[in-house]
Amino acid sequence: MKDINFLISKGVDVKTSLELFGDIDTYNNNLGGFIISAPEKLHKLENYKNNKDMGNYTIYIHSLMSDAKYFGFNDLANLAAEHELKSRAGDVLYIQQNFPNLANFVKGAVGIANEYLNDVSATGTVSSSSVGGQSTNEEHKSMAIQPGEVYTTPTILVVDDSNIIRNFVKRIFSDRYNVGVAKDGQEAINIINSNMGNDNIVAILLDLNMPRVDGFAVLEYMRQNGVFSKIPLSIISGDSSRETIDRAFTYTIVDMLGKPFTEADVKRILEKTILYKDMLS
Repeated sequence: MKDINFLISKGVDVKTSLELFGDIDTYNNNLGGFIISAPEKLHKLENYKNNKDMGNYTIYIHSLMSDAKYFGFNDLANLAAEHELKSRAGDVLYIQQNFPNLANFVKGAVGIANEYLNDVSATGTVSSSSVGGQSTNEEHKSMAIQPGEVYTTPTILVVDDSNIIRNFVKRIFSDRYNVGVAKDGQEAINIINSNMGNDNIVAILLDLNMPRVDGFAVLEYMRQNGVFSKIPLSIISGDSSRETIDRAFTYTIVDMLGKPFTEADVKRILEKTILYKDMLS
């Protein structure tokens, strides 16, 4: 289908989305990622709801909110924002009572995206088998440092649990730099440790709110191992609280960018961060 008027008729805020993605082709190319990731995040959210784990629920609902906002699904984004507030407050009862409504909003957004891309299939549907069950073993892996990918060319390392953000940065910078990715803080630490013997990481763009190992653990690892003097780092985060900002700037970071952001914002902060790399050399 790919008729932008269809999205508009369904209340999708395409205009704001295009400020981020730049053009409709890029929006279309990334929308498939939302179709896949939204049900996956809903699956994890139900696990955390069932286990009354509001800490991890907050992380994943924030990620879902950001993704929905990027693609213009504002009703879902607003509902997810309400869930984030309640989970931060530890309101388990609200989460349990209102989770079915959240699941319906995810189904609705994924359905619109599927219909728009003319690919209505099992991919992206939210069924009883995809929502529920137990947490995967991946979330309980040892946090001991393991070998990570070693880079041989100048590389921007993007540390974010959202594949949408990782792919977005790749699109902007892959013509000039290799773009390495890490889905959580543990992967980032592994990669940083494995590249300590070279000078190929020119900048790190780090999300603070991630599952398993968060961004602050990465910052602390870098401080304890003297990495800030070799690799400049900037932060992206949806948490704009004064406490988080003040805590982030206790580390030697270059800058901090709030979510959601535009392509111009990402280019600005990464170019600024890479410039610091030149100053460190």
